[in-house]
Amino acid sequence: MEFSIKQIADFLNAEIVGDATLKLNNLSKIEEGVPGTLTFLSNPKYTNYIYTTKASACLVSRDFVPEKPLETTLIKVDNPYECLAKLLSLVESYKKGNKHGVHPSAIIDSSAIIGENVYIGAYAVIEAGVKIGANSKIYPHTFLDNNVVIGENTTLYSGVKVYDGCVIGKNCILHSGAVIGADGFGFAPDAQGVYNKIPQIGNVLIEDDVEVGANTTIDRATMGSTIIRKGVKLDNQIQIAHNVEVGTNTVMAAQSGVAGSTKIGESCMVGGQCGFAGHINIAPKCGFGAKSGIHNTIKESGYYQGYPAMTVGQFRRLSVIQKQLPDIVKKVYEIDKKIK
Repeated sequence: MEFSIKQIADFLNAEIVGDATLKLNNLSKIEEGVPGTLTFLSNPKYTNYIYTTKASACLVSRDFVPEKPLETTLIKVDNPYECLAKLLSLVESYKKGNKHGVHPSAIIDSSAIIGENVYIGAYAVIEAGVKIGANSKIYPHTFLDNNVVIGENTTLYSGVKVYDGCVIGKNCILHSGAVIGADGFGFAPDAQGVYNKIPQIGNVLIEDDVEVGANTTIDRATMGSTIIRKGVKLDNQIQIAHNVEVGTNTVMAAQSGVAGSTKIGESCMVGGQCGFAGHINIAPKCGFGAKSGIHNTIKESGYYQGYPAMTVGQFRRLSVIQKQLPDIVKKVYEIDKKIK
């Protein structure tokens, strides 16, 4: 795969500063750039590398003005990171090609409805009543239980398991090992302290444009639906419990967990290893630092951090005090000795 800088600039509606005829055949990090590759600069911390990079071209913002001579050609765009994502998607599509057709070893119930141009890989199992939308891809060893619905242009990578009655929207991506619709963790102790299972008769509803990371689990509702709203991005190894609702365009980093019946608002950003208690509500546009523990409802948008979670300002003040504690304790002991 090879493109000229001009072709890329035309695709991105960009301005070129330098040699537009150079050919590019790969992408590279700015600090590791080599001739024939395209790199990008979006983080100011890496600005120094643009003066030494050997990459043939570099995506930069339109307002970037070099302070030193450059060896690389500049491709000026409104948002370098967003444009890089577009180019990476183009490269990914080229590498994967247009998979289609049904592998002979796939097991598909006669009642399943399969849309046009669908790919179903080896040893995939499609049970009764399943509906798969056009242009979707079901990779090998994936299991779709009874009455599952998959929207158009959705990709389920190898080993994804979707339990009965769950619904996945259009343009979604589920990575290998994701489990959608396993039973929620519901048990009730009897008089003898024996835990009896509470049947989980709801489902999981995943709306359009959602991405679910590898080995992430989303449990079915006790009743009703566990809901992942449009545009949500879930990283690897996340646990979403029964009857949770994750709001539109919320992003969540790896190893976070959300306990049952909690509702997270739209456009939230959740750092890695955060934990949410059950039956709480989170306001829209909240951010949570890594390893935060969120025990109570949060009514105001803002940034929170710590265990238990507090505003970032409070967390920073507390961190300063914690660092001073050894000296403070030492002084207290010295004062105590003098008093005695």
